[in-house]
Order: sequence, then C-alpha cells, then structure tokens
Amino acid sequence: MGQTKPVPPHQREAPPPTKAAARPAVKQPDATIEAAIRAKFAKSKINVEKFQVRVQGGVATIEGKTNVIQHKGTATRLAKTGGAIAVNNHIQISDAAKQKAADNLEKGRRRAQVTRGDPRSNPDPRERAIEAC
Repeated sequence: MGQTKPVPPHQREAPPPTKAAARPAVKQPDATIEAAIRAKFAKSKINVEKFQVRVQGGVATIEGKTNVIQHKGTATRLAKTGGAIAVNNHIQISDAAKQKAADNLEKGRRRAQVTRGDPRSNPDPRERAIEAC
C-alpha cells in the first residue's frame, strides 16, 4: 500500500567519496618528510640505534644496525607514518638478535604462555569445590 520497493543495486546512486579519495594527495618535500621521520625516531626507543635516514622522491631509505629485531619493523612503521610513500629498510640485525629469536621460536612459547599440561597457578574456585565433593 504505502510501502516503496527497494531500489535494485544497479540503479542505486554511488556513495559519496571517502575522505581519503576526496582529498587530493599533497606531495610533501623530501626534506619535510625526512625531518618528520627523524623527529619520530627521536621520540621513540629506537633513537638509541642512530639509524640513518634519506628521502628521495618520497621514498625513505633507512640504514643502520640493531640488536633488537623489532626495531627494524618499528623504523619502517615510523617512516610511513612520517609521510614516506614507500620505505627501503636496509637495517641489519645482529647475529646475537637472530640467535635469540631462533631460540625463542625453538622453545615454542613465550614466558607468559602456559601449555595445556601445566598446572595453573590460580585454579578456578569452582574446580576446587568439585574436587572437594
């Protein structure tokens, strides 16, 4: 009676463009991107590594050495959030860090994880009540 039929998908209007699509990409100068990346490095824990950063054509190149595997990924993430359109990460990870990661993988679990057969340090009070019966 007063109901309208739904519009078939091929006749619907296109949704409005998203903010990312509506906003044209503004190309920042390489020096600005490099300064932003250096500032992000300075604020983070990876600052102690003293990585070298160069930006050319919006592409950041990071070089250096680290004893912490996670610092390599962090450097890439910080460079991207600093405005780089791409990142060439040439950070070298020390053999000691690689060995430590391999040892952790061989253990198969992290310190905080408990395997199924291990007893719990804080058993469920309901289980204690069942055992008491």
